[in-house]
Amino acid sequence: MTEHEAFALELAHVAAAETLPLFRGDCEADNKLSNGGFDPVTAADCNAEAAIRRLIGERYPHHGVIGEEYGEDRPDAEHVWVLDPVDGTRAFIAGLPLWTTLIALRTGGQPSVGVIAQPYLDEVFIGGPSGAWLIRGEAKTPLKTRACERLTEAVISTTDPDIFNGAELGAWTQVRAASKLARLGCDAYAYAMVAAGRMDLVAETSLKPWDWSALVPVVEAAGGQVVNWRGAAPDDGGQVLAVGDARLIDQALVTLRRAAI
Repeated sequence: MTEHEAFALELAHVAAAETLPLFRGDCEADNKLSNGGFDPVTAADCNAEAAIRRLIGERYPHHGVIGEEYGEDRPDAEHVWVLDPVDGTRAFIAGLPLWTTLIALRTGGQPSVGVIAQPYLDEVFIGGPSGAWLIRGEAKTPLKTRACERLTEAVISTTDPDIFNGAELGAWTQVRAASKLARLGCDAYAYAMVAAGRMDLVAETSLKPWDWSALVPVVEAAGGQVVNWRGAAPDDGGQVLAVGDARLIDQALVTLRRAAI
């Protein structure tokens, strides 16, 4: 395991120390939106990101940080940590153990290390130069995506069809209709299941850099691929397609590309 991979694991444990005591406890949710709608944030989000940032600052003061809750600090640095302290805050406040902590390291602008951590289940999915692994306590299990040649055989996911606009929803609906099984509401945990060979495809939109940066090294180090809806590398457009078997990309993009930004 590389130095930065080991540090990403350390950051996941630091975050868990802040989030776990509040999960299924007395944790009020505030609304980030003042003009309608509901975009929740909790003390778990804020405390975890603050703790991660403190440790990064102590260990690597020359590294940059981009976080959902506290913004950017030296985003143009060679090494930049991209943080979503609680991805799936709605699941968190509903008591569902499908939220995760997402930690990514970008090197030269590209995600090089990624962590998808679910501390309540004692699961850390990590991907990077050393490969992809599921770590539970002292156990370390290699992650490997599974073969899935046809979309009609695929288990797929998106967090919520409400995230899609009209054209995107039409595209997703066609992909869903062609698949074997679709599951909703998993947030970033679905990408961990792609890496683990339990799901085959995830399609989402409106993702921010902290939503997708950690997913790329985990899925790709496990043998999968992550692209945007045009088939290129993920970008600020926020449309992401992750597959365990690259043969699914063209089959999904036949539809998704029509709604690509």
